[in-house]
Amino acid sequence: MKQKLDEKFILELSLKKNEPDWMRDFRLRSFRAFQDLPNPNFGPSLEFSFDDILYYKKTEDLKHDWDQVEKSTYQTFCNLGVVDAEKNYLDGVSNQLESEVVYHKNLTDKNIIFCSTDDALRDYPQLFQKYFNTLVRYDENKYTALNGAVWSGGSFIYIPPNTKLDRPLQSYFRIDTESLGQFERTIIIVDDNSELSYIEGCTARSYSKSSLHAGVVEIFVGKNASMRYSTIQNWSNDVYNLVTKRAIVDEHGKMEWVDGNIGSKVTMKYPSILLKGDYSSGNCISIAYAKKGQVLDAGAKMIHLGRHTKSNIVNKSIAENGGVANYRGVSKITKQASDSHASVKCDTILMDSSSKSDTFPKNVVENKTSELEHEATVSKVNQEKLFYLESKGFSEEAAKELFILGFADDFKKELPMEYAVELNRLLKESGI
Repeated sequence: MKQKLDEKFILELSLKKNEPDWMRDFRLRSFRAFQDLPNPNFGPSLEFSFDDILYYKKTEDLKHDWDQVEKSTYQTFCNLGVVDAEKNYLDGVSNQLESEVVYHKNLTDKNIIFCSTDDALRDYPQLFQKYFNTLVRYDENKYTALNGAVWSGGSFIYIPPNTKLDRPLQSYFRIDTESLGQFERTIIIVDDNSELSYIEGCTARSYSKSSLHAGVVEIFVGKNASMRYSTIQNWSNDVYNLVTKRAIVDEHGKMEWVDGNIGSKVTMKYPSILLKGDYSSGNCISIAYAKKGQVLDAGAKMIHLGRHTKSNIVNKSIAENGGVANYRGVSKITKQASDSHASVKCDTILMDSSSKSDTFPKNVVENKTSELEHEATVSKVNQEKLFYLESKGFSEEAAKELFILGFADDFKKELPMEYAVELNRLLKESGI
């Protein structure tokens, strides 16, 4: 069933969600910006049609007990390992199917807020409005505007001061419908002297027509606070993954992105950190594995605003069977960010002559007391080492698998153990 994206649709969506007037008006402003803004003038070509996208689909009401969830939904998340993860190593879970969160449970006894973003708008209106659309503005690009117009679902988290969770929180996003657009909105606030580890998983069923994922994430890290955001994206190869993720960090705070990109047809994703406070730090370690028919254009952005700030970007790219895995990033030390340090390291391995990888770095230092380092390497699979492994009884496929798993080892070390095991499985199944 097609949905015409127009102001009538926006008004009906806001009414269906029983939203306040200011959110309805925000959606309309965002839709008008979406109409006016062009597609990005960089990166891979975007060849899907907005007229073919299903912009909203609700499957069932939110539940807090798996026994109350529809059997097919439960089985989907059970097969994905989400149900077992909840039992074994998480402090809270939020599972979104299509356009809405269908299952949510807070397992910690700490005094935190963890709910769907729709529920946060209703239940915590003042806190919600304080942070919403302040770090990622709706009119930054065509896809932030589209998200602003039709956003639905996502997670809202508030960690109060002096609070440390014992285990991670997790959100899982699943697309099961052909040509669906998923537009979740996630807001995370880690207040002063607090810590949070958050895990995000993404998968989709494969269809012949393209789907669209255009999420927006805003993260606020307080003084002396610490935040780690780990993602394993394994979208099917018909998904356009066009997301905007940004964090801002206060003094002595720390923000880490751990970003894995295995699936999708096209990915454009550049997690960003604004190092606002003095002595704040940012770290992004990412891996992209592009196979036939995939273009993964990913990287990170680090903007130094405070004094004595530090940032580190480590990017790993693998391209095989004609895939394209590019790094695109920014490291900028502003004039006022004296005595700061930035490091960028990009490593690429090409599995064959038909694959491709490029780097598009932008490095800027605007004061004389700071320093920035950038290192990049591109290599092909070493045929001598392959021959040696094959002479020891390994097949060519098994030998290549060892190369890839070893190349990804630095990234895996940054993941929770269960996700590192999952990444190994995905890498082994990704056409090796």
